[in-house]
Parts: sequence; structure tokens; C-alpha cells
Amino acid sequence: MLKFEDIPLNPKVLSAVAEAGYETPTPIQAQAIPKALAGHDILGIAQTGTGKTASYTLPMITLLTQGRARARMPRSLVICPTRELAAQVAESFDTYARHVKLAKALLIGGVRFKNQDTLIDKGVDVLIATPGRLLDHFERGKLILSDVKVMVVDEADRMLDMGFIPDIERIFQLTPFTRQTLFFSATLAPEIERLTRTFLSNPVRIEVTRQATTSEAIEQSVLYYDETRFIDTEGKKRNLLRQVIDAEAKLGANAIIFCNKKKDVDIVARSVTKHGYSAEPLHGDLSQEQRTQTLNRFRDGRTTFLVASDVAARGLDIPDVSLVINFDVPGNPEDYVHRIGRTGRAGKSGRALTICAVRDKKKMTAIEKLIQSKIPPISQPTVQSGAGQKNATPKHRPAHNSDETTPSAGKRTEKHNSNSHRNRGHGPITEVIEGLPSFITKSFEERRTGYR
Repeated sequence: MLKFEDIPLNPKVLSAVAEAGYETPTPIQAQAIPKALAGHDILGIAQTGTGKTASYTLPMITLLTQGRARARMPRSLVICPTRELAAQVAESFDTYARHVKLAKALLIGGVRFKNQDTLIDKGVDVLIATPGRLLDHFERGKLILSDVKVMVVDEADRMLDMGFIPDIERIFQLTPFTRQTLFFSATLAPEIERLTRTFLSNPVRIEVTRQATTSEAIEQSVLYYDETRFIDTEGKKRNLLRQVIDAEAKLGANAIIFCNKKKDVDIVARSVTKHGYSAEPLHGDLSQEQRTQTLNRFRDGRTTFLVASDVAARGLDIPDVSLVINFDVPGNPEDYVHRIGRTGRAGKSGRALTICAVRDKKKMTAIEKLIQSKIPPISQPTVQSGAGQKNATPKHRPAHNSDETTPSAGKRTEKHNSNSHRNRGHGPITEVIEGLPSFITKSFEERRTGYR
């Protein structure tokens, strides 16, 4: 088995890798790092959580140990779609370059231009930036990209989703054609392929898994409910969410809860907090300082539930996330893959539960078609007592057993082998529904025993 010490990285870089506790490279790292060190352009296709960041930071640090940066002329460039991913990449450089003298600058929105200008003026070896802020500096005459020797585009498919492709094309045109380009993406849409054909030179294609797959370590499930039977549709949906959270809290678990709209992120976070849990929102309208502090509190356990928009779906490496809950079914099927990729990372197991209204079944079908796998359902019955009655549930209620219009959960279901297939309803996902109304657990059991 290949080890990091078998790869011709700078000894000081290898020392930092060992200090970080890593001995064996992941598949994408094992294939990409040697090719990058040899000077090849790379087109890397790997799902989130497979170690893509180290697959380009480690060879870049080794290649940059020779030479010196000049004022306003960075020697390398890493482009990221979001502030959070850019900040995480910067942390990776700090970790792996701790024994190497390299200057680094992070150019993201929400931070004063003056502070960033000061770093650029001193000369940086590694420039990590979001597309918009990078071009802002260039247009202000504060940045010259003619000395870039290595350029990385990370999460290219997310760039496409966010409308950054024209900016990426312009940045490519501002850098030397002799540069080495490392291009990474979880999926390869036609527009991304066009970009690689235009700006990469005979790239080595590295694909460690089929496109748009979900990790085998993630056990998935979907909870259907019929929103037409309730006057307060969103209130009922939040009630279902809280019942899942009640069960998770008993297990001491944490979770990232994804919403499609920023306004819903705030509403759901307030709802979860109101019912006695530690929850915080994370979305693009927050300042960079607020977002950083929120993530830090979630990482160190001070916040148990992080309610987020898709700004957090890609690139964030938060260890030990037990569960991802899709409060809304994502409109883009590929976003589902990236959302649930926040759990089950670094060889650990994880769970993903999607709350789906009947009207959103087509979206779930599109997701299942993309990942080429059926997601086992937890269905709501056709008739429910009290359905459609206004104020059927009291406004104020305790955090546990909060749905007073339904019977309490029945006896806990029989425990199954947790090593069973992730999409057959076995193992830890049974724990997710502990404490849910008995009509849900009964329906789940009926479907699970016959599901293949």
C-alpha cells in the first residue's frame, strides 16, 4: 500500500503530514500528487470528502519551495466558489506548510480591501480567493497575475451552479498559458468539459468514483408527508423536524439541517432554538465574521444543530457530523450529493434524512436517478386524526413528544446489523426515527422488511 513517504514530496511537507496524523493517501491523493509533481495538468473528478484539498496543496507547497514572490504578483492561485471553502483551503496550507517559509493571502468578501492589499503588496506565494473578490482587486490595479505558475480551480461544478464560469474564463485569460492547471470537480457537466478542453493542456484525468455517487458510509432515508392535509403546512413540517431532532438528541448526535431559502434558515433555526436545542443559522447574508464564528462553535460542539443554506453544502470539512437533514428537497439533484457529503467523512459512517412533501416527489425521483440508487421511504399514512384542523397543535409545547395530535411512538423496533446496505433501511437509521409517531415507525417497518 502506498504511503505518503513513498511520494517525492518535500521532506518538510512530509513532516507536517505526519504531524497531522496522516500516513496513507486517499485514492485521489495517491493518483494526483505524483502527476502534479511531474508538472502535468490534472482534471480530478472525486466526490466530496475524498481528500481533494490535500491532493493539490501538498504538491503546490513542494513546487513553491524554490523561488520567491514579488509584490502584487502571486506565484500560485487557488480559486474557490465560497468564502468558507477558501478559508478551509487556507487552513490546509497553514497545516502542511508549517515548516516551509511561504507567504499566503486569502481574498474573500466580507473583509476590508485595505487589509488584503497589505498582504498582496508584500508578495505572496499562495493566493486563495473567490472569483469576485479576486477580480475586484485586479480591476483596482492591486494585482498582477502574469507570474502565476500553478493555478487550481476547486469545486468547478459549484462555480457553474453559482454563475461564476464567465469569471473563471476571464481569470484563466489573465494568467500565463504556460501555467500548470489543477482542476477539480465532483461532477463533470458539459460546460465544465468545455472549460477544461479550452484551458487545460493534455490533462491527466483522474476519476476515483463514478460521477454523482454518494458515499457507501452514508445511510439514507426519506420521510414523506402529505402537506395538503394541513392548514399550517410549514408548521407541520417543522414539527416533523423537531421529532427527528428529539430522537437525535437522545443519542447525543449533532446535525446539519439544510433549507433551500435563506429566510427559512432563520425561521427553522429560531424554531429549533425555541424548543430547547442549541441551533444557529448559516447563510450568505451573514458577515464573514459571523459565519466563521458560527462554524467554529459547531465544530467544537457548542452548537449542536447547524441550519444552513447551500452555502455550506460543498467544501466544508467538519468532522464528526452524525446526521444531515434536508428540511427541503434540493432543486438541483447534484446539491443532494454535496449536502449529504457533510457526513460520513474520512472513513466514518453517517446518516442522511430528507423531509419530502408529496409535491416534491419528482425532485426525489431525479435525485435517485442521478445517484442510481433507491432511497428507502418513511411514509405518512393516508389518513391522520386531526389533519386539516387549524391549531390542532398548541402553540407552545415541550421539546419532546411535541406532536399532540398523534399517538406517541410505539415499541422500539428490532435492532438490525448496522453493516447492512446503506439503502435498505437497516442499522442506525432506525435510531433516527426512535421517538417519532407510531404511524411513521409502523409504516417504516412495513416498507423496510419488504424493501429490496
